Amino acid sequence: MRILLVDDEADLVDAIARGLRRNGYAVDTALDGDEALAKATWTPYDLICLDITMPGLDGFEVCRALRENPPEGVAPRILMLTARDTVEERIRGLDVGADDYLVKPFAFDELAARVRSLLRRDSGRTGAVLMVGSLLLDTATHDVSRGGRSLDLTAKEFALLRYFMSRPGDVVSQEDLLDHVWDEHVDPFTNTVRVTVGTLRRKLSEGNELAIIETIVGSGYRLLDDGADPS
Repeated sequence: MRILLVDDEADLVDAIARGLRRNGYAVDTALDGDEALAKATWTPYDLICLDITMPGLDGFEVCRALRENPPEGVAPRILMLTARDTVEERIRGLDVGADDYLVKPFAFDELAARVRSLLRRDSGRTGAVLMVGSLLLDTATHDVSRGGRSLDLTAKEFALLRYFMSRPGDVVSQEDLLDHVWDEHVDPFTNTVRVTVGTLRRKLSEGNELAIIETIVGSGYRLLDDGADPS
């Protein structure tokens, strides 16, 4: 999943971005409201972590603009990050379209939990564990297994599988994967998607198990449900 982190405190942005990347998210950053709105207009982010007080457009204005004119017709989830802790400010943030509100200072673990919760809403999930056939993926602990066999995935392979499991059975294009699993620094002309899908496919199918990531020539990839009980 791809996140835009917006705050004018550069050191805070760097620290949070490192933590989110360790949790398997693709993270872009912005240091003011104008840059944030420009990036959010170009890229279909799954979640935006948005400070309120910033140079140029403030967080309320960015949030309102994205709700009124959502990129590609789909509004991203928005988590407000702010030192303003009055009831009136929280109400204002929610009224302009924020999905959740976290007051500074906060523990990174709480931020990570709120990010997981908001992203589960997009996939219609209510718990931390995603299940597709014999596949289990715990978004909180990062444990992954297939048919009881534990899988050792890299952070990028985990992120890729999490995105596939949020859209089981859907054909997902390479462009879609670049938008949601990789960040703004990826070279779209490399074969990074094909290589990562290939290594993930091999790890999922060790032990002569059925291959469950299907290549749809000219369209992309699809995660299949093997119909097995994950227990």
